[in-house]
Amino acid sequence: MAERKSFGEALDAADEQPVARTTAPDLAELWTRRIARRGFLTGVGKAALLASVSPSILSLAACGETPETTPDAIFGFEEVPRGIDGDHHVAADHDAEILIRWGEPLLKDAPDFDVRKQSAAAQLAQFGYNNDYIGFISLPYGSGASDRGLLCVHHEYTNDDLMYPGYPADNPASFYTQDVVEISMAAHGGSIVEVARGDDGKWSIVRDSEYNRRLTPLSTAMTFSGPAAGHPRLRTNEDPTGLHVMGTFNNCAGGITPWGTWLMSEENINFYFMGENADAREAVNHERMGVPGSRSYPWGYFHKRFDISREPREPNRFGWVVEVDPLDPASTPVKRTALGRFKHEGCENTLTKDGRLVVYMGDDQAFEYLYKFVSAAEVSADRAANASLLDEGTLYVARFEEGGSGRWMPLVHGENGIDEANGFSSQADVVVEARRAADILGATPLDRPEDVTPNDATGKVYVALTNSKERKETNGVNPRAGNLWGQIVELTPEGGDHASENFTWTMLVKCGDPMFPAIGAEWHPEAGRNNWFACPDNMAVDQKGRLWVATDQGSGWNAASSSADGLYALATAGEKRGLARRIFRAPVGAEVCGPCFTPDGTTLFLAVQHPGADGTKNFKGFERASTFDDPATRWPDFASDMPPRPSVVVITAKKGGPVGG
Repeated sequence: MAERKSFGEALDAADEQPVARTTAPDLAELWTRRIARRGFLTGVGKAALLASVSPSILSLAACGETPETTPDAIFGFEEVPRGIDGDHHVAADHDAEILIRWGEPLLKDAPDFDVRKQSAAAQLAQFGYNNDYIGFISLPYGSGASDRGLLCVHHEYTNDDLMYPGYPADNPASFYTQDVVEISMAAHGGSIVEVARGDDGKWSIVRDSEYNRRLTPLSTAMTFSGPAAGHPRLRTNEDPTGLHVMGTFNNCAGGITPWGTWLMSEENINFYFMGENADAREAVNHERMGVPGSRSYPWGYFHKRFDISREPREPNRFGWVVEVDPLDPASTPVKRTALGRFKHEGCENTLTKDGRLVVYMGDDQAFEYLYKFVSAAEVSADRAANASLLDEGTLYVARFEEGGSGRWMPLVHGENGIDEANGFSSQADVVVEARRAADILGATPLDRPEDVTPNDATGKVYVALTNSKERKETNGVNPRAGNLWGQIVELTPEGGDHASENFTWTMLVKCGDPMFPAIGAEWHPEAGRNNWFACPDNMAVDQKGRLWVATDQGSGWNAASSSADGLYALATAGEKRGLARRIFRAPVGAEVCGPCFTPDGTTLFLAVQHPGADGTKNFKGFERASTFDDPATRWPDFASDMPPRPSVVVITAKKGGPVGG
């Protein structure tokens, strides 16, 4: 009998499996070719060079750049050592306090959390499960305040085996009722939470705030806009107009726009659908998106829209970017179809030189693509004037060329084979099947592109490629069979303009343990036992230009690093480029997500998701599957009657000032 995986472990395993199709040369192959062409490598064996040359030298030799000067004292905090246990750990000169946990009352009429008497009605008024992305909007809006604001938090998925007492590991299907399913549905989606910092410097939630809100797939009505809105491929029996949809789910990384709206990504939507496809028109589309998922939630037994034998077009209504106005609790969220449909990871954004918005997006599955959307209109100082800005513009997919250059290729109906002959009758078809359109253009497959983070001060863009365990061939960017560690790619738009269709690229770091040359990791030469990480995921840039990287090793943490996931500061320029330092370490089975700074940099909000869930069979002394009644940790409450609870942590420096020094 196959070993049962938790939902999180199954999801992680599915992300690592590529969807078969014809593709362009991958980034690893291009990096190999690029290194081989450089004159400075003449007479030097490639394998020997990769094992001995520092990443800073390698990067600079490849792209011919001169590094910027940065202070040697790039890190102003004490490092958290490697390790793994049931608690979190923060740098000794910093504090980390729990701000809000799964189940805590959020709305004014919310009941207190009772883990043994859960209900969908209660969960709809309480903080959701598995907090992921965090965005911060200052209050009053436009003030730039750092002591009061709104947190916009994603709730990616639920670990049902850790949420409910009595969950039967040997026969989970027997456990589900409509009530249980709807509790899980109510725990998905997102939360808007007003938070404030008191005179004592401590943060707390504002329980009576008019802004506090839950968005879920059970109760939140949304609309569609853009080229696919109202299209027959979005119409269902429940919604014959194709203009309305109930909710959002599996929301991973996200973004906040310059006008203070929240962009929610929809990622692994395939896991929520079941049944046999009843519409031949959608067969290729569903296959390309992995619908139905190999281990679906059983929502379709109780809500027919998740059964594709009855509603075969319902999956087309998910996999989008949702725009939410946190400042208007009565507003209706909108799914912006112009930004394309795929497994969205991240919606971080920036401006072109002429003031248009650019949204960068990864497609988080092995060998999928990197995208960006450029709005047709400029961002207006009048907030209301931006209400439809994301409905018109151009969606692009990236191709990485030899020589360190790259191109953004437009996904436009009627151009370059994206036409009727290939099954695309309109731009609606293009955005619904963005993955297949990108295939036709020959986009470059990447190793699970997750968060994509622009640095507004430098114009650089950082792409987290988490890992690629299915890689078979060794090459320059991954000189190992099976990439367990991932890498971060640095993009530079041509002319410093994010509107440009051309860019250059180089490696910032290749992750993994630098103490073992066979792994092929590339860091700053000073990187030692602690100054490295594996599986980069979410990222943020601080006021000093440091890139803060949260890791997600999933159930493979033991093979990737033998240490828990954490948050790291990473130097991106100057003499310390490629050097990392850990400020926070998560409890066993958890990943850290959504690092988010207040405008003044003195507070860092961090999500800790699925504590006690992933890879617990490799946790020495526990070495078994974690369950509600027998969890690997009871973080953060450590109460005998409480299971582990996903939570948001607040990190501050003990002496005040910016986090990280």
